[in-house]
Amino acid sequence: MRRHSAQLIHQPDVLPWLGANFWSRTGGPLMWRNYDPAVVREELRVLAGHGLNTTRSFFYWPDFHPEPDRVDDELCAWFEDFLDAHVETGMGTIPTFIVGHMSGENWDPVWRGDRDLYEDVWMVGRQAWFVSRMARRFKDHPAVTGWLITNEMPGYGRIYQVDPPSTDVVTAWAQAMCNAVRATGATQPVSLGDGAWGIEVTGRDNGFSLRETAEYVDFVGPHVYRSDTDRPRQHYRAAFECELASVTGQPVVLEEFGLSTDTVSAANAGIFYRQTLHNSLLGGATGWLAWNNTDYDDLWDRSPYDHHPFEMHFGITDSTGAPKEPLRELAAFAGVLKAVDFPRCSRTDADAALVVPAFLERGYPYSRPADRPLIFTSLHQGYVTARAADLPVALTREADGMPGEASLYLLPATRQLTTRTRRELARRAAEGATVYLSFCSGEHPVTRGPWFDDLDGLFGVELQLSYGVAEPIEDDVLELTFTEDFGDLRAGEVLRFPVAGNEDSRAYLPVEPRAGRVVAVDAHGRPALVVHETGAGRTVLSTYPLEHMAARTARVNPDVTQRLYGALAQLAGVRRPVTVADPHVSADVLVHADGRRFVWLVSQSPDPLVVRPAAEGKLHDLADGAPVQDVALDAYGVAVLELR
Repeated sequence: MRRHSAQLIHQPDVLPWLGANFWSRTGGPLMWRNYDPAVVREELRVLAGHGLNTTRSFFYWPDFHPEPDRVDDELCAWFEDFLDAHVETGMGTIPTFIVGHMSGENWDPVWRGDRDLYEDVWMVGRQAWFVSRMARRFKDHPAVTGWLITNEMPGYGRIYQVDPPSTDVVTAWAQAMCNAVRATGATQPVSLGDGAWGIEVTGRDNGFSLRETAEYVDFVGPHVYRSDTDRPRQHYRAAFECELASVTGQPVVLEEFGLSTDTVSAANAGIFYRQTLHNSLLGGATGWLAWNNTDYDDLWDRSPYDHHPFEMHFGITDSTGAPKEPLRELAAFAGVLKAVDFPRCSRTDADAALVVPAFLERGYPYSRPADRPLIFTSLHQGYVTARAADLPVALTREADGMPGEASLYLLPATRQLTTRTRRELARRAAEGATVYLSFCSGEHPVTRGPWFDDLDGLFGVELQLSYGVAEPIEDDVLELTFTEDFGDLRAGEVLRFPVAGNEDSRAYLPVEPRAGRVVAVDAHGRPALVVHETGAGRTVLSTYPLEHMAARTARVNPDVTQRLYGALAQLAGVRRPVTVADPHVSADVLVHADGRRFVWLVSQSPDPLVVRPAAEGKLHDLADGAPVQDVALDAYGVAVLELR
């Protein structure tokens, strides 16, 4: 299966985009009111000196569009100087048009009143007029390398948790805004700046659909800030959301990510950046824009910093312009991108697929939005587990008919499938694939049990459920004992899993084997893992929601489920070019257009490690080409090597 790695190619001198969202320390969102050309140039020189090539810049809407039919020419002159400063430092910038939301506050032009930004025709016209005026004015400047329509419009146009606009309304609005850019003759790539927080990524319908707006945009830009209870899951969060955001096949730019150093130590801020940058690259991101360029200590008494004080310290430099740990990590990452010639690299194909149920993004009649968080968290945990098993996976969507062919299909803690998918999985197993599914009862009491037909026939069992009753897991630790060899797991070996979930989901599936054979039992002798040989392949059923239990457990990774995934990969004949015995270290490969291969080793260990990877070839140092056997990794460290 092809793993997504599309790249922008329009302006090689500033690609791939690596940079920061930019507000000058002289004013934050109000920087244009007291613009200081010398300070801006100093700020840009620091970024460029650390290998950054791009900023995302902002037309603060209340200031740039003070009246419905007028733009502020003085501020536009300052913005032109800002663009000139980018050329002087060898950088590009991505202007953002409708900036009415920023750093925890919404900012309206005084003339907006209570007009709706999406459905009031006059208001949509004023936005399109402003976008057109600004694009026409700056489209020919060599510093402009892209355009963004908004900043996090779902939190500004309407608060989507309360009153989300419909998808067709948002799509029509997006069409009008993007057409306004292109009608000027501007040729730079365009995207929406909405954060990719819509239903295809998060399972929450905020009106912004990546599928529906794909016709009008050139790239997708996730904004990733959500937190977790498990550090490796946190480190893979941006990567996983980039994988989901690639649903349209367009380039994925990690448009916003970062943290306030009011909330973490300096060292841990650097670790988070290192992990996010490298893991998102391995997850298909091909551009990175940190939030944000500087701290704002001198603006402590102004909005939004007076009521969101932690927003003052998201900077990759401090308020004097000195680099912080995140900027040092960005500089190191820039060096890696250059060393591997990243614009000519792509991800390797995958023999394993993580199946994304259509219920994440489709509003089937009488299905419940409450099902979607379970799908998201189980998939996220399955993705982290696959990484720990050095198992390259592609995401394949049920809603698209699961395009491509894989040797191994993973359906972690999956409750809902359509009838077509149930039959397609059976067909693929019969033709030689291995199909793995772990049972999950769901997190609410409506229609407990599997929401797909003939589980018995698919897995060679007879389920023993009683109507409407979940069979509770009463142990605090699930002990899974293998009764025969399974991949590299040996008969008699025991895997232990912490049990978690609510009263509905902390449940197992009682079954009796029929055509399937039991390869592992729980501590009570009940079937826990059943293999059903069918045609040239097989299906594998876990009667416990392993990934869901892990997803609901703090500090669980690397979860022991990675041993099961490794055994499944071996059983299915999945190609893993590089593996590491220590599950704290994940391995993956990028391939260059000239055939060279580059190996990433990413550690999730809080302690330094020395590992000896097993590879289909010889590993060599990236700098001097010397052969490498043992690789030293710092705590949460990353090593990049060449595989020959």
